[in-house]
Amino acid sequence: MGRPLIVGSNLRIDAEEALRGLDWREVFGTAGPVEIELGIGKGRFLLAAAERRPDVFHLGVEWANKYLRIAEARAVKRALENVRFVRADGRDLVQQAIPDASVRAYYIFYPDPWPKKRHHKRRFFRPETVEHLGRTLEPGGWLHVATDHREYWEIIEGLLGRHPAFERWPEFGGSDFPLPPHEPLTNYELKYLAQGRPCARATWRRRPS
Repeated sequence: MGRPLIVGSNLRIDAEEALRGLDWREVFGTAGPVEIELGIGKGRFLLAAAERRPDVFHLGVEWANKYLRIAEARAVKRALENVRFVRADGRDLVQQAIPDASVRAYYIFYPDPWPKKRHHKRRFFRPETVEHLGRTLEPGGWLHVATDHREYWEIIEGLLGRHPAFERWPEFGGSDFPLPPHEPLTNYELKYLAQGRPCARATWRRRPS
């Protein structure tokens, strides 16, 4: 028998068990729409979205445990029952754990660009990961992306633009975005905007078939 799926504050998922494959009813206790933010930092976006939409389940994925603990503590303080967290590599989670056509939206804001060429294989956006994003999004589901790294942005646009599962939405956010789409999304974006650094954002939608 494996370890319990939910550990700690009752909001954190055991990563080893999660990578065996997730069942959203087991994770959240009931059925409902599921949205995932990959790389939540301290949880600015995820917690605000969860507060506004208590009928939507939100999974926050973060590798830095010090940030994950902060986000988890904030969720407990706000008594959010529609949030779960997992400390895992986003690539592994999407490729191994997420059921087919089970996610309504992904939010991927300012993923590590791994700028050195020898580290590019560590980037989240690679052909195999994009394939699994398409597999796990429900038809009509949303993929929201933002970055400040121009070269990485060109790679992301190319990967998603060539993939037959995705169509680019005319404007960032689409019709179901949980927060005002023109406001700063993350603490990183707040800092970048204050520094005058250009940031790129776009939304893609999973084609219906």
